[in-house]
Amino acid sequence: MSSANTSLSAQNSNISWSFHQPSDQELVLKINGSLNTRTVGRLWQETEKELLEKRISTLVIDAGNIEYLDMSGQAYLLQFSRMMENRGGSIHIQGLRSDFQQMLLQLSCFDCLERPVYPKKSIFEELGMATVKLGHDTKAFFTFVGQFVSAFTYSMFHPRTIRWRDVLKHIENVGARAVFIVCLIGFLMGLIIAFQSAMPLRMFGAEIFVARLLGLSMVRELGPLVTAILMAGRTGSSFAAEIGTMKINEEINALTTMGLSPVKFLVVPRMLAAMLVMPFLTMFFIVFSLIGGAIVMITLGYPLITYINQITMSLSFSDFAGGMFKAVVFSLLVAWIGCVRGLQTSTGASAVGLSTTSAVVSGIVLIAVADGIFAVTFFLLGI
Repeated sequence: MSSANTSLSAQNSNISWSFHQPSDQELVLKINGSLNTRTVGRLWQETEKELLEKRISTLVIDAGNIEYLDMSGQAYLLQFSRMMENRGGSIHIQGLRSDFQQMLLQLSCFDCLERPVYPKKSIFEELGMATVKLGHDTKAFFTFVGQFVSAFTYSMFHPRTIRWRDVLKHIENVGARAVFIVCLIGFLMGLIIAFQSAMPLRMFGAEIFVARLLGLSMVRELGPLVTAILMAGRTGSSFAAEIGTMKINEEINALTTMGLSPVKFLVVPRMLAAMLVMPFLTMFFIVFSLIGGAIVMITLGYPLITYINQITMSLSFSDFAGGMFKAVVFSLLVAWIGCVRGLQTSTGASAVGLSTTSAVVSGIVLIAVADGIFAVTFFLLGI
């Protein structure tokens, strides 16, 4: 048989408690005063200490002298009720006022609520939902294309309505700040492709044709394609995040309320900047990829003038024009999907992240599809 007495004074509230152990399996706790946020901390620690040190199967709390009980006090009673139940013991709260008992009952009933069980969707349901989402995306595509063409055409006939300051700012973000990464990737790709191509061709003494291979592939295919993929990851995600954040903050609704078109105000400057910058980024990529190839060819013992002559003989103006045309189309796709996903942003903490991810994935898929269409079309046209 043992007992312990502890008292604690707090501002505007007093509490005292005592532990009494009438037997080895039973512990009695008597509480006097106010059990609130300011006073419950020390009592909580003392109760845990007593229960951990002693193998108690029954806890009796004499609450007849509790004058005040707030949420912290209710949490204290509920916590040690659960602790005793988990240990296979029992707890008895005696003398608690009826209004306090009602509050404690309401708090404990939160655990009584059954969580809804959502049935697992079948593959046909998943397929149907994906089809519906594809239909909504297709509808959004044509709707947005119509809105953009209308706003862009009006802006071209009325240049003063274009926010040129925003266009220049987006040109800086989309173009100037992306030059380094585009040039770096272009240089490395040219270096790697030239080296990997030269090794097999060296067996036949045909390393010189690496220049033609590199020039043709970079100008017609890899230059626009890789640059567009880089811009999808960098620019498309940026557009989606910016417009998505504005959508969540209800700035889009504010523009509509003020009579301003979100497409004309937000989308046109971004797409115009992407269209102006993308061909230049593609040219930077091509030039630095050819520089990387030149380093490999010089290392293999070929003069620089020979390398340049081989490239100029393998390329024509139609190859360059086709690559630049691809770059412009890819820029429209990247900027378009970024703006659409931003405008489609829903509410929630993860909405902007989902829109950004969707913009990048959708942009890369659209670029791949468009590149395949270009390949077939150029082949049929003999370009």
